[in-house]
Amino acid sequence: MGGRGEGAVLTASPEVVGTPPPLRTPPSPDPRRRLGVDGLDDRLRGWVVTIVLGVLGGVLRFAGLRYPTDQGTPVFDEKHYVPQAWQMLQNGGVEDNPGYELTVHPPLAKQLIAIGEWIFGYDSLGWRVAAAAAGTLCIVLIIRAGRRLTRSTLLGGVAGLLLICDGLSHVQSRIGMLDVFSALFVLAAFTTMLRDRDDVRARTAVVMAEGRVDDTVYGPRLGFRWWRFGTGVLLGMGCAVKWSGIYWVVGFAVLTVLWDVTARRAAGVQRPWVGTVRRDLLPAIWALALVPFLTYLACWWAWFGSETAIDRHAVGIDVGTGGPFSFVPDALRSLWYYSGKVLAFHESLDTPPGNPHPWESKPWTWPMGLRPMLYYYAGGSDVTGCGESECVSAVMLIGTPALWWPAPVIGAWALWRAVTRFDWRYVAVLVGYGAGFLPWFLNLNRQMYFFYMAPVVPFLVLGTVLVMGEVLGRARAQRERRQTGLLVVALWVGLIVANFAWLWPILDGVAITQSQWQAELWLPSWR
Repeated sequence: MGGRGEGAVLTASPEVVGTPPPLRTPPSPDPRRRLGVDGLDDRLRGWVVTIVLGVLGGVLRFAGLRYPTDQGTPVFDEKHYVPQAWQMLQNGGVEDNPGYELTVHPPLAKQLIAIGEWIFGYDSLGWRVAAAAAGTLCIVLIIRAGRRLTRSTLLGGVAGLLLICDGLSHVQSRIGMLDVFSALFVLAAFTTMLRDRDDVRARTAVVMAEGRVDDTVYGPRLGFRWWRFGTGVLLGMGCAVKWSGIYWVVGFAVLTVLWDVTARRAAGVQRPWVGTVRRDLLPAIWALALVPFLTYLACWWAWFGSETAIDRHAVGIDVGTGGPFSFVPDALRSLWYYSGKVLAFHESLDTPPGNPHPWESKPWTWPMGLRPMLYYYAGGSDVTGCGESECVSAVMLIGTPALWWPAPVIGAWALWRAVTRFDWRYVAVLVGYGAGFLPWFLNLNRQMYFFYMAPVVPFLVLGTVLVMGEVLGRARAQRERRQTGLLVVALWVGLIVANFAWLWPILDGVAITQSQWQAELWLPSWR
């Protein structure tokens, strides 16, 4: 029986006696995991964090918004934009200063300021409420962008908290100037671009799961990309606030094309570069070049419809009706003429030799905020409320040092990770930061000011949060490692919050004593 039993075993399973088992193809990894689109399952908690911090930031942005004023009139550069916004309400949506042609920025931000003036009237609340709303929306957006960038609701919330506690963002959200609107549209474009990246990879994962990736060597067609279209619209709106938005148009366009290449490569497409050129390049040009341009033109709707706007009818007066471009509509040629005069103004806006603006600064001082700006100052017996006979009330545009001073280290680490690890997150942050910072080195003779960094602050915050994520450690790390990292991050965030609280009096114009005023000015360059 034993022999028959052994024979039966050998006959039934000959591989047991030495024949190697047949090769089996290992199961392919989950396409979504392979393409990096997992890790955002806590939607409810994500929105709770977003709403709570958005409300907190909104309260801080809106509280005491009416103060300060210059005896009821705008302060600092509000004196340019606030009256122009009011002129728009009185003049069909356009400014009415043709004698001096001081309208040197596109209309969108001033139109948004005008909405506040229309609702609340021509006072400090009316001309600042739109900026406060834009600053609050930036907090909401950076939480969503940070969460998607890090795949962590915790770190997304930290990003929102850091932006709340940044002095530059806080002050610019409480003054009727243009730069907070630039920050809003740039950050919104970055957020939708991140959403488009995930959407593209989710669509590609579906194709992988269905086994259709290898249908062609170029990879799949992805259909219409609404998030990328939205990015183009937002970038066009950014350009309609200030022309500097064009730098983000270029930077983000290059970035999204590179993301398309890496998505096709991760999916196993045989020719990812050629596939991107054939499948994605023309739609990208449409979405990130033509759409921003059309959006920019659309923001001039009031100018096109006006009979009295500056240079609206330059063709036939200052510009000939003939020539090689006579086929272009007169309205577009007139806008081109007007834009040329604005460009000439900016090109000639140099620092007067020996007589610079008292609060001018050059871009090498900006990363650490070494030369802030004084927007408002009142002192002496006319200011009360500090408990002494003479008080000081001041508003200073200053980045919170605990956030800004580590910036060179943050930037160096981001560059290292981008170069050595090809970490797309750091690349994205560097592109966003560099697009708003590096172009200012092209003409160092030009007058420049620290508030130009307002659209760059979100990328400083996101870079800081990425580094905090490294300190925190991976979710699968040992418990002690995670606890130590959490302690360090908590102390770092606490230091930034405490620093913001210390600066609060000179960010909001609170009456303080002379000795406290001196204690707030940490560096000689702050004076």
